[in-house]
Amino acid sequence: MTFLNAFKIALTSAAILSGTSLFAQADPAVPATQSGVSAQWLPSRTADGAYDRVAAKDRKRVPVPWQHIREDDILWKKRVWREINTFEKQNIAFRYAGDEHTGGGMLIEILIDAIKKGKIVAYGTFDDRFTSVLEKEALEEMLAGKKDTEYVTDIDGTETMRIKVTDFKPEQITKYRVKEDWIFDRNVGQMVVRIVGLAPVKDIYDPTTNLYRGSQAMFWLYYPDIRNLLANYEAINPYNDMFRPTWDEFFESRMFASRITKVSNPFGLISGGYGESFRDHNYSEMEALYESKRAAEEIFNKEHDMWVY
Repeated sequence: MTFLNAFKIALTSAAILSGTSLFAQADPAVPATQSGVSAQWLPSRTADGAYDRVAAKDRKRVPVPWQHIREDDILWKKRVWREINTFEKQNIAFRYAGDEHTGGGMLIEILIDAIKKGKIVAYGTFDDRFTSVLEKEALEEMLAGKKDTEYVTDIDGTETMRIKVTDFKPEQITKYRVKEDWIFDRNVGQMVVRIVGLAPVKDIYDPTTNLYRGSQAMFWLYYPDIRNLLANYEAINPYNDMFRPTWDEFFESRMFASRITKVSNPFGLISGGYGESFRDHNYSEMEALYESKRAAEEIFNKEHDMWVY
């Protein structure tokens, strides 16, 4: 046997052994080492990229702390309620299905997972003042698949009744409500905005006709308490995969599009409810949009007015 033939045999044997090792590592029976917030999401079993990147679970991020505001330094304050429509182009991050850096799910799945694990506290929707804690049983009932019956026609023409279960679909979260305070702080000489509450809004459909019936807030979250959670999950950047903001940076940098639905006023019927919304005035959708633009422009001009007078 020549040296060249011996070298070929040795090289072939090494390739076979290394191939066997590689196949063993890619065995689908190997358990996953990282799970996502969504049960349908499956993590990669090997490095999925052209460069090494720190795994999201190994990143310990903290939100940038808010500057303290003294009550005596507040010259002007207005409470504002907003609505984020996830179908708008700028809000595409809310509908992104998720990957290993976004928690393996949508924002609503991240929030629900944290509530179930006791990381954050959810409040009921009787009002938006965090007066009642949402029990885990109530959340489970809200997310549990609803059973219904339907009749199916067989090939021979006979009808058979069967039970249909409608599971919770994160895609049905089409809006988010935001409650925030706009404050003119004379200590820094500028307008400061602080998000106070966040509420996902679910579309409701008729179980029989599958027609849209309306929307309903699932729960309220006290935003300052969930900032640490949001700082450890990334939002998608549709323009550059390398530079992704955390969800806390996403909200703090005002990277979402929204419209004002209500500002604090004295006309509300509920004590402490900070007045009525534009819809309570029986405005049309166009009129409510005009009022939203007017309220936003008023807040924008207020900072300038503080320096003029």
